[in-house]
Amino acid sequence: MKNLKKQRRIQIIAVAVVALIGSTALIGYAMRDGINFFRAPSQVVAEPPSASEVFRIGGLVEEGSLVRGESKTVRFSVTDGGASVPVTFTGVLPDLFEENQGMVGTGSYVNGVFEATEILAKHDETYMPSEVVDALKEQGVFVDPDA
Repeated sequence: MKNLKKQRRIQIIAVAVVALIGSTALIGYAMRDGINFFRAPSQVVAEPPSASEVFRIGGLVEEGSLVRGESKTVRFSVTDGGASVPVTFTGVLPDLFEENQGMVGTGSYVNGVFEATEILAKHDETYMPSEVVDALKEQGVFVDPDA
C-alpha cells in the first residue's frame, strides 16, 4: 500500500514538472517576436545589428532631413546628438511628427538604413519617451522634458 502511494506522488510530481516545462516553452515561443530592444542612433552606428533583428530606435528627427516622396514613403534621419541614422518609412506618419521632435520607430537596420514598420511621435507639448531622453543625455544634448 505504501509503495502505491509513493508511486502516485512521483507520478503527480512528474506530470507537474512536464506541465511547467511545457507552459514555459509555450510562453517563450509566443514572446519570441514580441520583445523589441531600444537602441539610440549612436549604438546602432557603433554596433550595427543584423538585418533580421527587429528593434526600436529613438531620438530627434534631424532638422532638414525630412523628405516626403510621391508615394507614402518618407525619408528622414534620427539623431541623438552623437550620430545620425537614415530612416525610411512607408505609411501614414502621426499628426505630431515633425523635425526637431522626439520619435521612436520599430523596424530593422538594412544596408545602413533603418527600415521602419511603425513610427511613434510625442503625444503632447512636453512628452518625450524616457529612453530617448536618456540617450540624448548620454550624448550631452540637454533635453528638458518639462519645458
